[in-house]
Amino acid sequence: MSVDEAGTERGDTGADEPGWDVDPDDESVVAVVAAVGRQVKAWREAAGLRAAELGAAIGYGEDLVYKVEGGRRIPRPEFLDGADEVLGAGGKLAMMKQEMAEARYPKKIRDLTKLEKRAVEMGLYGNHNIHGLLQTSEYARALFEMRRPSYSQDEVERVLAARMARQAIFERSPAPALSFVQEEVTLRRPIGGTMVLRRQLERLLEVGQLRNVEIQVMPTNREDHAGMGGGVEVLKFEDGTAVGRSDGAFAGRPVSDPKQLRILELRYGMIRAQALTPSESLAFIEQLLGET
Repeated sequence: MSVDEAGTERGDTGADEPGWDVDPDDESVVAVVAAVGRQVKAWREAAGLRAAELGAAIGYGEDLVYKVEGGRRIPRPEFLDGADEVLGAGGKLAMMKQEMAEARYPKKIRDLTKLEKRAVEMGLYGNHNIHGLLQTSEYARALFEMRRPSYSQDEVERVLAARMARQAIFERSPAPALSFVQEEVTLRRPIGGTMVLRRQLERLLEVGQLRNVEIQVMPTNREDHAGMGGGVEVLKFEDGTAVGRSDGAFAGRPVSDPKQLRILELRYGMIRAQALTPSESLAFIEQLLGET
């Protein structure tokens, strides 16, 4: 739970085209990218084209074509679209775009996304940053760019795309029940600057209006606070199972044992009770927006 090199590979355009190198330790991605690469090569050879000719036809360099065919580079959607059209694959290459889009995300984020897609109820307490599901792309980018040791620009784009993709949870039907508790300080810290913070607060107000979402604020002046041990996440699934994690419990590991889950649920319930109510919280966020 909770979460390559850029090359100048374009052909005639000369523009920088970041690519996603395959992590050799991620066996599932290695297998699926290699399979796609073999398909591209088979279609290219059947069409009687050299790698350089295919690259020129779709606006990429010969080297990138070889990397894709060799399973060393995750092809972007536009690469697959172009190859599909030029090679007359009839949609068989283009249909792999979704798999390739997911393959570029780090494994721990893919695993988390799978859990979030299954969840029918989620309780999330954030004490350091605004939770990733609530972040705007500008706010998230600012967080990733200030990371130390520094991410490369390619890594920033990779983890940013993964974080934004997770927010598809708000479009699910039936919608899961989502509860967020945010520390007041996370709403005041101007990550990325004042305008980024303003847009982030506006996003919280927007999401907080959704019928399946409750956002609560934990005021800094609370004397009694059940969340001092760190963030808490509890995800519940339709089959009655659940998984949870907390920085301050069970060495920070995800847990699914009912006894351990009860501890996290009790802690999260107390945190919610000590925070402002959802309506009070939205009014508080609106007030902060006016002051920012």
